[in-house]
Amino acid sequence: MTTRELLLLAVLLSLVSFTSECPTGFSSNADGGCIDDDECEEDSQSGPQCGEDAKCLNTNGSSLCMCNDGFQTTKGEKSFDPFIGDKCSVIPECEREKGLCEKHGEYAECRNSVPFCICKMGFIASSGLEILAEGDNCTDVCKIDKTICGNGNCQQGRDGHVCACHPGSSNYGNKRSRCVELNCEVFTNALNQQESDPDVTSVLRMLKGSCLNLSESETPTSLDGEEFLERLLSMIDRLLLGGTVLDNKQVSFILSLVESSLGLIAPFMSKNRTQVSKAHTELEMVLFKGPGFPQGPVTLSTKHAKLQMQWETAAGKNSTYPGFTALSLLSYSTLKNPTNWSFSGINVTKEISLQMNSKVVTVKVSNPDTAALQVPVTLTFNHLQRTDKDNDSICVYWNLEADGGSWSNVGCDTLHSGATYTLCSCKHLSSFAVLMALHNIEDPYEMKVFTWVGLTLSLVCLFVCILTFALIRSIQSPRNSIHLHLCLSLFVANLVFLCGITRTENKTGCAVVAGLLHYFYLAAFCWMCLEGIQLFRMVVLVFNTSFQTVRMMAVGYGVPAVIVAISALVNSGGYGTEKNCWLNLEGSFRWSFFGPICFIITVNIFFFFVTVCKLAQKFSSLNPDLDNLHKIKAFTITAVAQLCLLGITWIFGCFQFGNGPSAMSYVFTVLNSLQGVLLFVMHCLLYKPVREEYGKIFSRFFASQKYSEFTSSQSSKAQNSKSSQNTRESGI
Repeated sequence: MTTRELLLLAVLLSLVSFTSECPTGFSSNADGGCIDDDECEEDSQSGPQCGEDAKCLNTNGSSLCMCNDGFQTTKGEKSFDPFIGDKCSVIPECEREKGLCEKHGEYAECRNSVPFCICKMGFIASSGLEILAEGDNCTDVCKIDKTICGNGNCQQGRDGHVCACHPGSSNYGNKRSRCVELNCEVFTNALNQQESDPDVTSVLRMLKGSCLNLSESETPTSLDGEEFLERLLSMIDRLLLGGTVLDNKQVSFILSLVESSLGLIAPFMSKNRTQVSKAHTELEMVLFKGPGFPQGPVTLSTKHAKLQMQWETAAGKNSTYPGFTALSLLSYSTLKNPTNWSFSGINVTKEISLQMNSKVVTVKVSNPDTAALQVPVTLTFNHLQRTDKDNDSICVYWNLEADGGSWSNVGCDTLHSGATYTLCSCKHLSSFAVLMALHNIEDPYEMKVFTWVGLTLSLVCLFVCILTFALIRSIQSPRNSIHLHLCLSLFVANLVFLCGITRTENKTGCAVVAGLLHYFYLAAFCWMCLEGIQLFRMVVLVFNTSFQTVRMMAVGYGVPAVIVAISALVNSGGYGTEKNCWLNLEGSFRWSFFGPICFIITVNIFFFFVTVCKLAQKFSSLNPDLDNLHKIKAFTITAVAQLCLLGITWIFGCFQFGNGPSAMSYVFTVLNSLQGVLLFVMHCLLYKPVREEYGKIFSRFFASQKYSEFTSSQSSKAQNSKSSQNTRESGI
């Protein structure tokens, strides 16, 4: 073969090779032709990825992904190119079945996310269910639910119902919210009671003005919630300062004012969580803002208590403010004493007494219907004092309607009580606390007999002493004037003690009894101190016996009055306890009584010591005035004995109000009940001038009686003689 032929053959072979190459998606066969490749074969290495919701469909030279029945692409198509990256998803029910909800009326609409038919905004199913059932129709919500707007009229608007609030109510500018009654009267009453304090008055006027503006306008008043809250807590601190809140009505007023104010302020707070601590109050407030309703647990805590509840409970079934929920926990540090009497709402036996063992807290939420909660709230209280197995803890709430305000345990259960804390569960919201039930130990019968018999004898003896020093002129002197007022003070104190120490049913009367006992027992010690001063003047100040009556009265009765007045102003709740009408001996208030007594005893001991030393010097002098010295010596001995009697008695009295009777209690009872008898013996029976006067009185009495008998007998004899004489004359 020639070269030319070989070259021609090579060209032909190259042409044949070029024409045998097939396009993409095709492959050549044995005959040199091209055939379509099946990309949907399972063993295809380069097959399309259609996913579980689609199937592969082979096409000429390529392939497509076809969505299964009930699925479509994101663009709403049935097929897609697998190499573009689309996928199939479920066809929404509302698009798959056009007119699905038309059978429920024109106010029904389909929701793919359900997928069921529901009513449009402002309408409700005739069955009352959220999802429309077979045969349901959508009806205007204003016609179905008459209470949806609360204190307002329901009107149908373009985008749903609208609430037009009645005068005195507001929905804070949220037209679809329930209208809440605004109790502006509570701020008016507060203003009437607090006009004297300009700072308190300013805050109350702000609260009242904001309340009135909300009730008169449809748009919320522009308020600075944080500043408003700061001023409110400062005002509450002023109201609680010094424990001036005493009776139930004042406590109820404070708690109602706090609840109303927190409900008014909460929607204007900018922070989702607020914590504020003041001198007498501590607050934590948590807010939820956003679409829908909050769900799940929420916890608030202060130094003295912790609150656990559900967001759903705080929001309520019919939320007052759509998209807004508020929870507040406020604790008070000085409401323990004013409320430590108010137990009329709790049924306990006579063997049990109640005592506050926690701080008082207030819980306020957005939900207006908190009288009967489906899910109880849980409160954990820290104890003010440790408890043991003999003391039970009782969870209580403040009932505003019982006796002007009282603690009650209705609806509150004690879940667990430890030594330092108590866990409570309550089915309503209000102000709460924990009480400690103490099992009383009754005084023995013989101690009661000692008290009644001893005090009765003392009253009789003190009355005789008063008559003696007041009516017998021959013994009247500055020293005996002091004895007179000492006996008078003890007489009144013992009489009040005997008649009113156990009358605890009336808190005000019991506080008055405690105040009178405080005053007259202090007066007795002040007069005893004056006796020590009088002896000091007689012996040390060159027998100077002058003592102005005005000054004596100022010390004897004025000083106790000042002490009692200051004590009442500082802690008026310290007068009267649950067990007896005496001072509250817990804490430092006891020193309003024992402090002055210790001071007086110390001063008298100093005066008597100086007096005794001076007497010793005078007895050792060359020419003593023995009569006066012996008289002063006798005075000093009786005064020292009197000091020991009264002083030691009240030292034992420090142990009188314990948990049960003891040896100290018996000693105190015997000595204290017989004070009047011992004073009568010391100042009357053992005092020679008084004995002499008693002797004169008795001698005059018996002499007068004998004289009366003698004159009577002589008169009768004379009459008989005269009668016989007349008879004789008549006979003659």
